[in-house]
Parts: sequence; structure tokens; C-alpha cells
Amino acid sequence: MKSIVIKGISKNFQEVQALQPVSFELEKGEIFGLIGPDGAGKTTLIRILTTLLLPDAGAAWLEGFHCTDDYRKIRNIIGYMPGKFALYPDLSVEENMKFFATVFGTTVEANYDLVQLIYSQIEPFKKRRAGALSGGMKQKLALSCALIHRPKVLILDEPTTGVDAVSRKEFWQILKNLKEKGITILVSTPYMDEAELCDRVGLIQKGKLMSVETPQTVVNNFGHELFSVSGPDNYQIMEYLKKLTNQEDVQIFGQNIHFINRDGAFTPNSLHQKMKEKGFENIDIQTTEPNIEDCFIELMRNKNGSNN
Repeated sequence: MKSIVIKGISKNFQEVQALQPVSFELEKGEIFGLIGPDGAGKTTLIRILTTLLLPDAGAAWLEGFHCTDDYRKIRNIIGYMPGKFALYPDLSVEENMKFFATVFGTTVEANYDLVQLIYSQIEPFKKRRAGALSGGMKQKLALSCALIHRPKVLILDEPTTGVDAVSRKEFWQILKNLKEKGITILVSTPYMDEAELCDRVGLIQKGKLMSVETPQTVVNNFGHELFSVSGPDNYQIMEYLKKLTNQEDVQIFGQNIHFINRDGAFTPNSLHQKMKEKGFENIDIQTTEPNIEDCFIELMRNKNGSNN
């Protein structure tokens, strides 16, 4: 039996179609990343799965339970961490933990082994009010509270948004440890680099699921040669490259520009020579491997029907 099964779920908010019919499945004990920008439909889908919102069409099953018919049972077997800090800020760390354990009819002591690696990092501050914690510590407390009843499925809505890079790295290591305990994890994120840390990813944009694959398969399906271009003035370089090809073939990536070499129109040397003839100097052009963000942009382009 699959851990999560989603079939044809859609949702509208008046004139806005937040989710087009979405279908995919999660294996037991996998980390699945729902990847997309703000407004893509990630939170809407998560709220449906966590029984906080009714779909307009379609259905989902979590551990065999129907998301609307069996909503009470689902709430007992999932751990949910919303995008915004949703614990009680005036309660202490310890009081929040005890409260959420009591809600699910258990105790902190009964399931301490599951949260020990996470909670031990904030336990020295257990008397501190939750609202006074740093972003990283709030994140760990929220995750501890979501796990204290030993859920079978953990659902996280953009858990690393607004958290520093070190805390993000620690958080993903925690998720890997939880996976080893057999917990199925569905995590949404706008950060493309986090996609590579998942077993599989679903790329979503404007409510439409564009791809469900392993991160490596997404990259392998890119299908074009990619150049990394840099020089003294990347803005001028980008404007020139846009004139050579479709604007969507040229994107800024950090200190470099990624240029899609469609149909093998150029080699690094021929492009370098062409730019040199136009007065560009000290230009570096290298063939590079695409990343998830390159692939996401290309999928958006293809789904919009603008591919040449």
C-alpha cells in the first residue's frame, strides 16, 4: 500500500484556479519534495491533505484513509508543520511539548526517543517562552511538537523559509534521520537547491503539476546543452545573449549567466568569438550541467507552449 495517493485533486477560489487536477503517489518512508514558487499551489494541496480544506474534485488517501471521509483518523496519524510558526508563543518550550503530547493522548516521555536528536538541541532552553526563540530554534520546536505523537506521515509546508543556511542544512539532516525511522515525509519548498535532497520531487507551477521524478531524472531530461557565461559586466552580456535567442534561454545564476544552446547553434569557442567581435572582453564560457532551477524554467517554458 502506498503511503499517500492523490487522484485528480483540484481547487478553485472564486476566479482563481489554485490547483488543476493533481495526481501522484508517495511510497512509504520516502522524502518527497513539492517544489515551486510562491502561489504555485503547494500550500493549498497541503491543507487538503491535512484535512484543513476540502477539494472541489478528486480525492486523496493517507495510509489508506480517505482525506475527507476519514479526517479524524488522518489527524491522528500525521504530523503537520505549517509555513508560519503556529505554536503558543506565551507558553514555554516545555509547555508546548506537553500540550501537544496531551492533545494526542500521549506523553513527551513515551515518544522521547523519536524527538531526542531534535529536542535535545533546544531542551537547555525549555523554560524559555516559544515566542522568544530564534528562527532555527522555533523550527526545531515546531518539528518536535509535530512528531511527539509518533506520526506515520510528516507534512511540512515550507519549513526552512526565513531560516539561516546552517539551520537549513541541520534541518534536512534531521529529515534524513526521520526517514530512516520509516516516516513518510512530504515537504514543500520554494528553494530549488533543496529539491536535490529529496528522493523524488514534484515540480508545480500555477496549480499544475509539471513533473514527478527523481532529482537526477529531472536533470537528465533537460535535453539541451547549457553554457555558463561570465565577464566584467553580466548585465550587458545578458542583454546581448537575449538578442541571439529567445529571452527565456538566458537566465542569471549567481555570478554567472546560463545560456541554453538550442539545437547546437554554438560551441563555446564560436560564441566566444562572436562576442569578441562585438567588443566583449575577458569573457569566460564553459559547458555546464543543468541544475533543478534550469530544468524548472525549461519545463515552464514547454508547458506554456513556447518551445521552438
